[in-house]
Amino acid sequence: MMTDVLVAHSSDVEKANFYKKTYLHVALSILAFIGVETILLKTVPAELIAMMFAQRYIWLLIIGVFWLASVLASKWSLSQSKSTQYLGLGFYILLEAIIFLPLLFIATNMTGGSNVIFQAATLTIAMFAGISAVAFTSKRDFSFLRNIILIGGFISIGLIVGGMIFGFNLGLWFSVGMVILASATILYQTSKLKDSYGTNQYVGAALQLFASIMLLFWYILSILMSRRN
Repeated sequence: MMTDVLVAHSSDVEKANFYKKTYLHVALSILAFIGVETILLKTVPAELIAMMFAQRYIWLLIIGVFWLASVLASKWSLSQSKSTQYLGLGFYILLEAIIFLPLLFIATNMTGGSNVIFQAATLTIAMFAGISAVAFTSKRDFSFLRNIILIGGFISIGLIVGGMIFGFNLGLWFSVGMVILASATILYQTSKLKDSYGTNQYVGAALQLFASIMLLFWYILSILMSRRN
């Protein structure tokens, strides 16, 4: 039976173990994503990938399914059962690999695409590290970001859905805004790790951070790709 003490109320040793396990799982999730994505890019037919974004309603359906499945995966990752937690994390990694398939397919087939992906990944990791450092070293309370993130999230979802239905391009500044939103989310999540999770919920904490990292990576890559075009 696992004891589930809130990280904020645990000992310094338990806190250190929680953070170490959380960020280890974030790193392993990223590596797993790279592995799964590589396999998908090599095995999924180009025609099938093209179908994912050729029809906006198909892409809208994919995003809807992704959102519902993400909620389920997140719930699993916070279970008291370790096997269920890992099932949730693994399922979410697979979902991310699928949702990224069209974007990375386009990126890998454009001139200098591999370099663009590497640049986006490097910027994402650097920003994540910097934001995490701010969250851990600053004594400021970042709770005020919660409402900003919620409102920004709803607005962004509305714009994305509207863009798909009515066929308008959200453009560069939307991507810039999403980078800011993802960065704020990472800052808020990191600052609240100790208050939101028990010492045995590092898998769930890793999933939330991984999700925000992937959101950040998506829009950084989108910006770099748009500059190439």
